[in-house]
Amino acid sequence: MTDQSMPHSAAKPAAAPQPELSLTRTVMRLWPYVWPKHRMDLRWRAGAALALLFVAKFVTLAVPFSFKWATDALTEGGIEQPGLWTILAGPIALTILYGVLRAFMQLFTQARDALFAAVSMNAVRQLAEAVFIHLHQLSLRFHLERKTGGLTRVLERGRTAIEQIVRLSMLTGIPTAVEFTLILGVLFYQFDWRYSVVVTLMIACYLWFTTLATNWRISIRRSMNDSDTDANTKAIDSLLNYETVKYFGAEEREAERYDRAMARYEKLSVNSYISLAVLNSGQGVIFTIGLTAVMVMCIQGIRAGTHTIGDFVLVNAMMIQLYQPLNFMGMLYREVKQAIIDIETMFQLLGEHPEIKDKPGAPALEVRAGTVRFDDVHFAYDPVRPILKGVSFEVPAGQTIAIVGPSGAGKSTLSRLLFRFYEPQAGRITIDGQNISDIQQRSLRDAIGMVPQDTVLFNDTIAYNIRYGRWEATDAEIHEAARLAQIDDFIRMVPGGYDAQVGERGLKLSGGEKQRVAIARTILKAPPILVLDEATSALDTFTEREIQSSLDRVSKGRTTLVIAHRLSTVVNADEIIVLDRGVIAERGRHDELLAKRGVYAAMWDRQREVDAAQETLRRAEAEEPISMKVNLAT
Repeated sequence: MTDQSMPHSAAKPAAAPQPELSLTRTVMRLWPYVWPKHRMDLRWRAGAALALLFVAKFVTLAVPFSFKWATDALTEGGIEQPGLWTILAGPIALTILYGVLRAFMQLFTQARDALFAAVSMNAVRQLAEAVFIHLHQLSLRFHLERKTGGLTRVLERGRTAIEQIVRLSMLTGIPTAVEFTLILGVLFYQFDWRYSVVVTLMIACYLWFTTLATNWRISIRRSMNDSDTDANTKAIDSLLNYETVKYFGAEEREAERYDRAMARYEKLSVNSYISLAVLNSGQGVIFTIGLTAVMVMCIQGIRAGTHTIGDFVLVNAMMIQLYQPLNFMGMLYREVKQAIIDIETMFQLLGEHPEIKDKPGAPALEVRAGTVRFDDVHFAYDPVRPILKGVSFEVPAGQTIAIVGPSGAGKSTLSRLLFRFYEPQAGRITIDGQNISDIQQRSLRDAIGMVPQDTVLFNDTIAYNIRYGRWEATDAEIHEAARLAQIDDFIRMVPGGYDAQVGERGLKLSGGEKQRVAIARTILKAPPILVLDEATSALDTFTEREIQSSLDRVSKGRTTLVIAHRLSTVVNADEIIVLDRGVIAERGRHDELLAKRGVYAAMWDRQREVDAAQETLRRAEAEEPISMKVNLAT
């Protein structure tokens, strides 16, 4: 668009500060997705997975005892003693029991994971969909101020974080704490209170150190995420502007720019690995001290005759077994805290409020004739820079009204206001007398068709992009829309036809071809109101004339608002409105405005001079090959 009146952040209300997320608040926000009201099958899976987890914990606790019994049987000479009971309670049978218990422990754990997979992934899917829908509901101002690469990176990390939090905290955190309690109870019962005290102190020191070290790592991780997002944004921005980079030979500059971002990420990543090494080392030392202490205490008990060799094996096995959930609690804390960082921005996105909202109970738009009216409309992206200053005009039903004027006059702002991407600060816009601020946005946009200056297509087939105008359209209707847009013949010549891929942003098609696809899409939509926003300003004169004939055919019989840069495209408009510095400077038909010798006439004269110069250049380029052929012949 040639209208340079772009929104400024100063106009955006200051966002309320977001409270720092905690595990409790995060779990509360995720809970409706983990325990969905209308999915009893998922609730059953979650309950069954939780029950299996507790069963697995009890089986896990029995494993060291089977090891102890087998050891005691060996040390007591159980192999040499005959008898049925000895065979059943002998070291071989007990060793088999040990193996069976370990096998069941694995089976229950894997069954739990298999059951809960559908629950966790459904939560990821539902929340990702909620964020995606919410992003489409946010205002145009929000998206203009965001970088797409950074936004997609936030969503990617957020999805991963959701899965981690759901699987780790909700399914394993509480049962692991229960396992701690069971082990401490067994130590107290099987040995004495001193073992429980030593292990409790070891757990407390372990978790205290883990908390301190993890908080240190979190600050590093936050900075690392920022640098990762920055590098990814720069990469996507550069690749999206591939042609511009090539035009200016800026490959090295872009590589250096990307490398600077990656260098910061590299430095922070190294710091992250160093901090992880410190964390793991400290945890290992604390656990080893606790393990050594209880084993020394058990040796003293064996010497005193209060414990057996099997008890020594038991306490060692239980401590080693304790290390797994203990290490898991450290990992749980680290991963959950880091996941909260990753998900924090996603929740902030969900906390963003749409700038434009439907009023409660807003009715749908009823288009009876299609008369559009701007009534004393005032608007500014930034309060210090007004764009529209009391603009009033009417587009009668079935007629074509053109808006022209210099860049920055506010022409394209009119189309944004008509689509309710923004609300005017004063005045109102009506369709058949209905204030568009009081009606549903969906119904408003269903009634308006848009052919923009820069048509950006989806990276899909030609048919997909045309069908976007009316999704339930048949193939025959798509072909007819393409024929009316004068692109059907071209499509049939392309390899793949309507199933041909158009590439990223439609880059496999020329500007004129993309415009025809946009026109076909609008024809298929068949809206009563049409907006042509600089639809031919980026095209050459020859292509413009071809596209203009298609646009004339589309706008026939429809209420049409044409925002034009090239005045030659609006000479047949029912009325031309000249917008200058936010106010209507002139209005009338083409001949009337030329006769006034005012702003419009001056713009017309300048454009004719430019067109004449371009035509001369085109003819010179067309004659050059002929002169070269003559020279070669002579």
